[in-house]
Amino acid sequence: MYSAITTSNENGILLITINRPDKLNALNKTVLDELNTIIDEVYSNNSIKSAIITGAGAKAFVAGADISEFQGLKHSEGMHLAQKGQNIFRKIEDSPKPIIAAVNGFALGGGCELAMACHFRIASDNAKFGQPEVNLGLIPGYGGTQRLTQLIGKGRAIELLITGNMLNAATALQYGLVNYVVPQEELLTKARTILEVVNTKAPLAVGRCIKAANAVFDQSQDGFIEEVKLFGECFATQDMVEGTTAFLEKRMPVFKGK
Repeated sequence: MYSAITTSNENGILLITINRPDKLNALNKTVLDELNTIIDEVYSNNSIKSAIITGAGAKAFVAGADISEFQGLKHSEGMHLAQKGQNIFRKIEDSPKPIIAAVNGFALGGGCELAMACHFRIASDNAKFGQPEVNLGLIPGYGGTQRLTQLIGKGRAIELLITGNMLNAATALQYGLVNYVVPQEELLTKARTILEVVNTKAPLAVGRCIKAANAVFDQSQDGFIEEVKLFGECFATQDMVEGTTAFLEKRMPVFKGK
């Protein structure tokens, strides 16, 4: 079905692997199109409760965009490409089901942007993050200038953007860009362990937590008002009745996502 990614669903956790190791998993048109399709599947398929995005091989998560596809593009075509990438990455960010980036090796340029679009990041100890677009006479176009600033602060973000320097895993952890750093062989296990816990929680409440947190950075919304609305919506769910009843009855809840 896919030529540039592979997928496997294990106990409701969908593993999405960008599979171009000979190209350090660089983002080309095919990868972006297939990512777009599989994220639609995450939204719509009830057998998927959460997802992990990673890269094939030990060297790279995604080492950047496929620069060969940039040559010859005009102003309007460049804008179209950036808009396409932003739309796909925003779909990841807005997913009501959690999507973790399991970052092995290089996450540069579009790869760093992809990782930042996920709800949070776990890095292997050999991971390196960066936005080196200035070396190409470019800037990040898939949301990198915005999400990097949100995640690590303006001063650190601008320094990285204008120097093109890379962060190692330890510094990324210090800056708050990643939640954990683990040995590479433990990377997917760590991601799965977290999602196994999340998958026991009320799915509709999980989705609303994500939506409320994203509202912090949406200038068209008041996040506090959005929180009140989403909190109220929970009271109309069967899961809220089940969760509160189970708490009072001192038993484990059985959530159905309704």
